[in-house]
Amino acid sequence: MKRLYTLLFVIAAGCSPKVQPPDPESLKPAWLKTEPYQDGYYTGIGHSVKDGTNNYIQAAKKSALDDLISDIKVNISSTSILSQFEADKSVSEQYEQIIKTTAADEIEEFELVDAWEDPNNYWVYYRLSISRYRQIKEEQKRNATLLATDYLQKAKDAERASERLQAISFYFQAFRSIEKYLGEAIRVQVDGKEVLLVNEIYASIQTTLDKVFLKVDPPALNINRRLQQSGQSVVAKANYKDNSKLVADLPLFAAFEKGAGDVFPNYKTDEHGQAKILLTKIGSRDLEQTLNVKVDIDMLSGNSSSPIFKLIAKTFHVPQSQAMLRVQRPVVYMTSLEKSLGQNKASIQISNKLRNLLANNGFEFTDSKGTADLWFDVQSDSERGSITGSIYITYLTSNIKVMAVKENKEIYATTLDRVRGYGLDYDKSSIDAYSKALETLEKERMSELLNTILQ
Repeated sequence: MKRLYTLLFVIAAGCSPKVQPPDPESLKPAWLKTEPYQDGYYTGIGHSVKDGTNNYIQAAKKSALDDLISDIKVNISSTSILSQFEADKSVSEQYEQIIKTTAADEIEEFELVDAWEDPNNYWVYYRLSISRYRQIKEEQKRNATLLATDYLQKAKDAERASERLQAISFYFQAFRSIEKYLGEAIRVQVDGKEVLLVNEIYASIQTTLDKVFLKVDPPALNINRRLQQSGQSVVAKANYKDNSKLVADLPLFAAFEKGAGDVFPNYKTDEHGQAKILLTKIGSRDLEQTLNVKVDIDMLSGNSSSPIFKLIAKTFHVPQSQAMLRVQRPVVYMTSLEKSLGQNKASIQISNKLRNLLANNGFEFTDSKGTADLWFDVQSDSERGSITGSIYITYLTSNIKVMAVKENKEIYATTLDRVRGYGLDYDKSSIDAYSKALETLEKERMSELLNTILQ
């Protein structure tokens, strides 16, 4: 009988249905299956992967806030300063993107609604009250408006006192105070009249900049690539157009507009409204190059790191002036004596390589030492080394000297010392040593040589 019961139990167990594991999708909360909507709230869903290399909770939170912010619209008023950039719609588009990007870092009073995870993923759900968000933003805008209006009034007072650089400093401080609201038409009272705050600040900055006249003296000059031979300098001069007064302490920025070289970038005009531009190297082979000097709006405004300010600063018309540089190429006279194992070589490899490298860098050549700016002299010879099995070793030494002809002064010297060559006989190993010396000259010495002789 017991055997019968046991048999019936085994049969019953075998006939019972298998328990199926739950579908992973069915376990997910409703807010992951369909995009959640809550009346009166901005909502955001964030996700991160549990890969063990990051803080997945913080990553999911940032993702959720970015999603939440995407619901917030940036409105551009038709009377705002941004609407004036009709020709360049990208300014408004970039502004909107910056506002949304920075908003995620500045958002306040968001709420965690729920979170869910599986072994490999983590999701989080946040919301933000629309009414509370607008209340906070209005309060922030009100405070920014008060601060910007105060700076604007100080700027107007400084202008009346003929302190124009001080005025423009206050204008920029006003601009930075209100930069997050450039798309809005904010009306305030200044000097007893109603103005659009941002528009008034922007227009005042541009008007003040327009009063500055900047010129570079001389406007064109002949200059040798060896700057020490030029004997000329470039001077920037600034004055106000309406009263001809000199502008002292005006920050300037200098750079090549066409061509290339080393120029010290930052200056301030002295009490005479002048700044001497420091040009230390002409790096381009172009025969005509342009040096541009302009008012340094970054220094004038206090070097703001704000991406909004950097965007709008590009739209200002900044006083600037150019000097055209007619570049004279240095003229080279070259002598050489190249030997292999004590015997004169049929071809002067190092001299020819040097001549080719100099030509590619804008130098000219002459057969008359008297008409040259620079005299290059190359002395090379190889010597026998040891023999290892069937391999012959040769050592090459090459000396290169550069003289400034007019000063009769050595300005550069270098030695390619004991460059080792290998071959099946001494002649072949000498050829190998010369080949390696040519590579060393081009890759390791040429940059140093040019930097030295072009100063």
